[in-house]
Amino acid sequence: MLKPKFLTLLQNRPEDFTSQRILKDLSAGLVVACVALPLSIALAIASGVTPEKGLITAVVAGFLISLLGGSRVQIGGPTGAFVVIVYGIIEKFGVAGLLTATIMAGIFLMLMGLLKFGAFIKFIPYPVTTGFTSGIAVVLFSTQINDFLGMGLTNLPGDFFAKWDVYLHSFGQTNPMTLAVGVLTLAIIIFWPKKWRAFPGSLAALIIATLIVKCAGLNVATITSTFGQVDGTLVMPHMPGEVNLEVVRKLLPAAFTIAFLAGIESLLSAVVADGMIGKRHRSNMELVATGVANVASGLFGGLPATGAIARTAANIENGGRTPIAGMAHAVFLLIMMMCLMKYIGLIPMTSLAAILFLVAYRMSDWRSFAALFKAPASDIAILLTTFTLTVVEDLVVAIEFGLVLAAVLFMKRMSDVYQIKNTDDDLFDEVRRKDDIDTKIIAKHVSVYEINGPFFFGAANKFLDSLENHKDCKVLILRMRSVPAIDATGFHALERIYDRCQKDGVQLILSHAQKHVLKTLDKYGFIQKLGEDHICKNIDASLMRAESIVSGRKHFLE
Repeated sequence: MLKPKFLTLLQNRPEDFTSQRILKDLSAGLVVACVALPLSIALAIASGVTPEKGLITAVVAGFLISLLGGSRVQIGGPTGAFVVIVYGIIEKFGVAGLLTATIMAGIFLMLMGLLKFGAFIKFIPYPVTTGFTSGIAVVLFSTQINDFLGMGLTNLPGDFFAKWDVYLHSFGQTNPMTLAVGVLTLAIIIFWPKKWRAFPGSLAALIIATLIVKCAGLNVATITSTFGQVDGTLVMPHMPGEVNLEVVRKLLPAAFTIAFLAGIESLLSAVVADGMIGKRHRSNMELVATGVANVASGLFGGLPATGAIARTAANIENGGRTPIAGMAHAVFLLIMMMCLMKYIGLIPMTSLAAILFLVAYRMSDWRSFAALFKAPASDIAILLTTFTLTVVEDLVVAIEFGLVLAAVLFMKRMSDVYQIKNTDDDLFDEVRRKDDIDTKIIAKHVSVYEINGPFFFGAANKFLDSLENHKDCKVLILRMRSVPAIDATGFHALERIYDRCQKDGVQLILSHAQKHVLKTLDKYGFIQKLGEDHICKNIDASLMRAESIVSGRKHFLE
């Protein structure tokens, strides 16, 4: 549905705009602005541009993503995933080339949304997204070593291994004062009390570190000493340079990469938000809004923008429930940018590096990365290929190889599970009638869904989208008799279903899961988590188990 969520709420849900609700959203927006301020500055500097460009992105793109987006609570702005891409584009085409590529990417995103490609992006296998996200995290971490240690290195090579070779031969140039300030920043953020989350630890760490460096006169590099005086004014929108067919042709790969990554990250963030608030976003409208935001960001001189998972989660945790919170966050950031930019220049570079270390750590999602080693060998191969190529080559090559490998291994897996049986028609019809759900008595508060075919990356997300949230449901039965195999993305979807059931107080039962599926689930430890009594051999046993749960009777399975 191509209609902004904000407009739908205005027309259909006036109860979401009471004075009390608006105050909560404004409060959440202020907290998110405090979170976004240091992040936007750090991400801009890591990308190779001046800090105000990160703030411009958060202000312009953040406002438009909330105003026009398909999610109630999405917070938009610059993210860590773009740092490596942006840095590479600037090295090759300059800042003007980056801005043009950002505008082109925005146009591509709008077209993707208008053509309703939102569902297709969800078909990207889970090992591919985990692989390139973890790879970007490793590369982002490696770019911050110089600033964190205060080595003072210039013209670092872009190649990952060459960069680390320089680091290993330059550790003797570490500035002890710089390192101490960086470690202090990390410690403050990590140990900042959760009860004070209304004032983010990252912002507190920047303020404390800046005051120490300024008052003690420490020999530590700051934003001003590195970039010169920064400007906090918002310029009028303009084209970044001459645009012709030759320029467009050269920037096409970069623009496609930005659009692809922005689309994936926005929709992943929206899905995470859906799970936290129990609502559903509009994927195509989200793509259109992200496209408009990137066009505007490029015209104002900002960076590529997308939905930011961490800031969106912070918005929800602090009470944000309508797009007002996201728009307020952008307005508060604009006020901070205009009033505080002269003080922002005093921030130590090592403190920003410390913040980006934590961004990289959260991006890596090492628990999900490690969990994928329990998946089938084909999924592990996709994960490692995508991860390795992201680190040693670039994101474009990594995604291309990852998707091609996923498609090839999908065909191989399909041939492995494909079976031809010679079955007596009369006997087959009799068995089918006997197992027909229409002939069964389903207890009240019990819902039955059936999955037909391999539960692979495309089908997994499609099924997850079709699963309705029944408020009166107490037991959800998933019939899996026709599922010959399941991959990592399918398991990830199944785990999300389980988590949603746990959150809603719904018991999940798996019916007639086949041997290969059970073997994969056992490797993940899912059978133990779900409970063996919630895995039934057929639909009759499943319905009996469900009825006993609803009625509260104790049920013994043979």
